[in-house]
Amino acid sequence: MQLPLWFEVGSFVVLTLLLAGDLLLVVTRPRVPSFTESALWVVFYVGLALVFAVLMFVIGDAKHGSEFLAGWLTEYSLSIDNLFVFVIIMARFAVPRKMQQEVLMMGIIIALVLRGIFILLGASLIENFSWIFYIFGAWLIWTGVQQVREHAGEGGEEESFIVRMLRRRVRLTDTYDGIRLRTTVSGTRFFTPMFIVLVAIGTTDLLFALDSIPAIFGITQSPFIVFSANVFALMGLRQLYFLLGGLLERLEYLKYGIALILAFIGTKLILHAIHSNELPFINGGHGIEWVPEISTWASLVVIVGAMTIATVASLIKANRDARRRGHTLSEEVPHFTDRAGDSAH
Repeated sequence: MQLPLWFEVGSFVVLTLLLAGDLLLVVTRPRVPSFTESALWVVFYVGLALVFAVLMFVIGDAKHGSEFLAGWLTEYSLSIDNLFVFVIIMARFAVPRKMQQEVLMMGIIIALVLRGIFILLGASLIENFSWIFYIFGAWLIWTGVQQVREHAGEGGEEESFIVRMLRRRVRLTDTYDGIRLRTTVSGTRFFTPMFIVLVAIGTTDLLFALDSIPAIFGITQSPFIVFSANVFALMGLRQLYFLLGGLLERLEYLKYGIALILAFIGTKLILHAIHSNELPFINGGHGIEWVPEISTWASLVVIVGAMTIATVASLIKANRDARRRGHTLSEEVPHFTDRAGDSAH
């Protein structure tokens, strides 16, 4: 069953308007959102995604609805992982708090553009080369293993080669000039640190797109579902950053849950590739029928279970560590009050 064209076109129009409205809000109200405001926006965007899932069940069928849910949860999980890196970038380049909304919004726009490009490329590759699932699956398993290794060795915080090269070759000022990329000092043009920040975020988004797009193609091969799930996962990410605040850095086991999801979907892709194999040197170019395929509902259970267990375990450990230091977790990670958010105008 195909989704009606009017529904797909209408969905893209509504999503575009929502993103434009979010961008306009950031431009016209540059400030640090309060905890309450951030929480309400996150609930709104999550609720919107769930309403869209219901529409997929009603207008489409159970297959469309379950694939969107699993794809959205997968992309949302990977987007939260992206936030970890955003936190590191913001801290390393000392981005003023009142400018972080604009930086995050630009990062989300860059991520959407890159993922849109990768979705088109991925759909074309899958249509013409079914064996690409072997490569996608192996890549996701390797990425999951690397994520665990980097987390264990805290090796994911080094600057990229591109950022290090720019630091050596580009004239930079020491201070920001709003969100401007270039500024004039004593008649000489310089790049501001904001330029390096956006390059760092852009290269990070590129790396995450290399993981997230093969991951969701392991759930569904529908470009519409893939793109809409990515948009819904990225919407509200800016508010989630301010909602979680310092708590994000204390979700120590979340990366293990995400690594498990990547490895699981990678395995699912390889099993699917074997089941519908066309490579001549494997079983004479025929699929191996007895190889099981993992259903979308099983994927949903694994994704939700991995994220829930990892989050709960992280919170328990963070609370235990805080108690050892003579505090509570809420004392060490204070939420922003409405007054603090309003003071950042």
